[in-house]
Amino acid sequence: MYDPNGPHDPYVRVRGAREHNLKGVDVDVPRDVLAVFTGVSGSGKSSLAFGTIYAEAQRRYFESVAPYARRLIHQVGAPRVGEITGLPPAVSLEQRRSAPTSRSSVGTVTNLSNSLRMLFSRAGDYPPGAERLDSDAFSPNTAVGACPECHGLGRVHRTTEQSLVPDPSLSIREGAIAAWPGAWQGKNLRDILDALGHDVDRPWRELPAEQREWILFTDEQPVVTVHPVRDADRIQRPYQGTYMSARRYVLKTFADSRSQTLRAKAERFLVSAPCPVCGGSRLRPEALAGTFAGRTIADLAALPLTELAASLVARGETARVLTDDLRSRIAPVVELGLGYLSLDRATPTLSPGELQRLRLATQLRSGLFGVVYVLDEPSTGLHPADTEAQLTVLAR
Repeated sequence: MYDPNGPHDPYVRVRGAREHNLKGVDVDVPRDVLAVFTGVSGSGKSSLAFGTIYAEAQRRYFESVAPYARRLIHQVGAPRVGEITGLPPAVSLEQRRSAPTSRSSVGTVTNLSNSLRMLFSRAGDYPPGAERLDSDAFSPNTAVGACPECHGLGRVHRTTEQSLVPDPSLSIREGAIAAWPGAWQGKNLRDILDALGHDVDRPWRELPAEQREWILFTDEQPVVTVHPVRDADRIQRPYQGTYMSARRYVLKTFADSRSQTLRAKAERFLVSAPCPVCGGSRLRPEALAGTFAGRTIADLAALPLTELAASLVARGETARVLTDDLRSRIAPVVELGLGYLSLDRATPTLSPGELQRLRLATQLRSGLFGVVYVLDEPSTGLHPADTEAQLTVLAR
């Protein structure tokens, strides 16, 4: 007799789905086909696909994972559903942006950067006398590979007098140093400057250049006794105040503050520029000294993927194996219409659709069998030709 709960059930059977706006929905979704959920906005498509089917598949997977390992993996929580049978493992490919980090790129999302680094480590050309580097030395996200000046970010954040003091006609008391904090902390810094003998009532542009330089950029942190102006309502006692330059305050706030609001405010007073040491490549000079086919790893990472694949000309058996693997990994990305992207393209600059297709291309290499892939409007914004290519990939 056919058992609908058996391992060979051709349907994913959902009973009593109540996630979000679903009202006890029952549905049988056929397996091994491209099944599409349609409906008007708010009808519950995502609640059924992601919030119910994918969430339940993930929950069941986590039950087989050791408790200590579960803490390391993000969990979406158990869905509100009566029962789901015939459910295989599921992979979610949503249209969502990744966290806005400049260390995440097309290369890291697709793992293509790992393959390129291995190519340079095993088959790259090095200057005479140079020691051969391992793959970590070609990554800006490792201590051995990151440029020491920009710490692998490719850009440096600096302050200028113009960024810190946008209106030099104001005096310090009137708020000339716009980068300073408000309220008591800003008054405290102004009072410390006053106690140090600086004229806080003179227009900023009229202060001597060496004073302006010290006030904004000094690394010194002198401690002075501040005598606050007496207030009619309360008596403020003298206190010991420590000075912090405007540059020091802005950089410290931008790097260390847990407040997103304060960090965003500090960023307004920073000027971003390519790193003068690595030229924006994010790597140490030792890594940039190695080449393959006459190009550095930064040069190849900046090429569109179609050009990168064409430039991978093998020399020797080791290089041939590595370049063949790299080209085979690039092929599905190009097939999905993303050959114009480069490996060093930061993921925050990608559209949600581009990011979803990159994840789809990566899954093509996984070789997983019997998996349910849950996608979110994968053809949104695509040219008809790209949609045809995507359908071919989905069918595969």
